[in-house]
Amino acid sequence: MEPDIPGTSAHPARLAVGVIGAGRAGTALGAALVRAGHDVVAVSAVSQTSVQRAAAHFPSAVLLAPDEVAGRADLVLLTVPDDVLPGLVAGLAATEAPLAGRMLAHASGRYGISVLEPATRRGALPMALHPVMTFTGRDEDVDRLKGLCFGVTAPDVLRPAAEALVIEMGGEPVFIAESERELYHAAIAFASNHLITLVTSAADLLTTAGVADPARLLGPLLGASLDNALRFGDAGLTGPVARGDAGTVAAHVAVLSGSPTVRSAYIAMARLTADRALAAGVLEPADAERLLDVLGGRP
Repeated sequence: MEPDIPGTSAHPARLAVGVIGAGRAGTALGAALVRAGHDVVAVSAVSQTSVQRAAAHFPSAVLLAPDEVAGRADLVLLTVPDDVLPGLVAGLAATEAPLAGRMLAHASGRYGISVLEPATRRGALPMALHPVMTFTGRDEDVDRLKGLCFGVTAPDVLRPAAEALVIEMGGEPVFIAESERELYHAAIAFASNHLITLVTSAADLLTTAGVADPARLLGPLLGASLDNALRFGDAGLTGPVARGDAGTVAAHVAVLSGSPTVRSAYIAMARLTADRALAAGVLEPADAERLLDVLGGRP
């Protein structure tokens, strides 16, 4: 017998929503659900900042302990850090929070629905709804959800409900198999987090070189590079590595000797770029060998 799932009709009913973890993501998701006509009725928050954020965005919600939030809601959002999530779920199950028949959705990229198993055994309806976006804690966060992809994992019977929730929040569901969640999340983190490190490190180097406004130089260049990468893949590679210009790469490695950490990152990325350019036919094998000599050989 299939579970009775609230809000899975063509026009989902208004849901009572509980938010456990009123951080940036939880606030944005809760606010998006409010815009869609649902009610955030209860919130659990620990830090003073989270308490203030909850009061500002959900003034009619009551502040409760996590198990009490679950008791008030049809849909419970678990929007806590990845490392906290397993313990939170285990705690909800151990304290015998009323979970049966309630949708339990976390927003972690790393985990699928297996992390919710202790609650699922007690009748909760598990979903993983991960918005592929970084949030700043500002009011515009909820607007960033429009047209955004969500990495969704759910049992087959719950896929329509998960899809409906994502669409109501303005997003686009992309279904990720349970077994592929960590690879999926590694890819997202590799792109997003390391891009910020890459850009800020480049900006620091430009500042050292005497450039007053590094963003003015980098903005158009990086915008074009991102567009090329998304449209053309490895065929969009440009620059000295893709050209096989070993002399220029050697000069870069030398001038970065004063910044050893950045130098190591440059070498690692140049090796990866050379490997990809070679595999894509952008770089000739002889040029690749000269580049590897400059870069210290293969790791």
